[in-house]
Amino acid sequence: MLYDVAQADTSPAWCPGCGNFGILKAFDAVVEDNAINTRTLVLVSGIGQAAKLPHYPDKPVNVFNGLHGRALPAATGIKLANHDLTVVVTSGDGDMYGEGGNHFIHAARRNIGVKAFVHNNQVYGLTKGQASPTSEAGFTTKIQTHGVTSERFNPLALAICEDVSFVARSFSGDREHLKAMMSAALQYEGFCLLDILQPCVTFNRLNTAKWYKDRVKPVGDAHDPTDRAAALELAFTWGDEIPVGVIYTSERPSFESQQPALEARTLVGSFDR
Repeated sequence: MLYDVAQADTSPAWCPGCGNFGILKAFDAVVEDNAINTRTLVLVSGIGQAAKLPHYPDKPVNVFNGLHGRALPAATGIKLANHDLTVVVTSGDGDMYGEGGNHFIHAARRNIGVKAFVHNNQVYGLTKGQASPTSEAGFTTKIQTHGVTSERFNPLALAICEDVSFVARSFSGDREHLKAMMSAALQYEGFCLLDILQPCVTFNRLNTAKWYKDRVKPVGDAHDPTDRAAALELAFTWGDEIPVGVIYTSERPSFESQQPALEARTLVGSFDR
């Protein structure tokens, strides 16, 4: 069902200064600049601050809101039912890598043609500040009072190891770069992971906008994104320097392109016979 925010009495339920605003603006610009047909665009989300984005775009879009961590199974079903659709999952680091971690692994393994735009603020925002899978070691919260002791989850490395079609990272504070990464992801047929670093101004006082700006560095032209070893080296580069840009690309066929039942028509189209 096409969801028209212009007809709804809603406004973004995000804190002033939240990185989600920059992501939303970049997404709106990409839809406009690429003349994307919103009737064939589906935004799928789970639960969280990032998952609210599908309700706020400038243009009417198709929206499916699922359960916490369950956006990818719904997106997979939508893509298989009608592989002519452009299916984009908008999710947070907790929603995608925590509750949805198992689904993330298998979506990557299948290389299903879904674009995952992950708002990674390294904290749980909607549930008020717990550490997420991507929180820094030593990060203290009201739950992790002695600091995070678990190893930080590396979504880029996992996606590269699973040989997905596209892996990239961007930063919500650089709108032009973010637009370029979103546009690039939409060109690939298989699973696309775009990990978007963004500040949470309320619950993460460590990874601030300045913290990111001081560290993000565009991947140089010399990087070959088809070189898996080089891509993994970039994926594990984190600290005083954090690479952003296209990290990895693969020509591996998408999951849906290998299904004989989908060769002639979409599953939806089968009912039109």
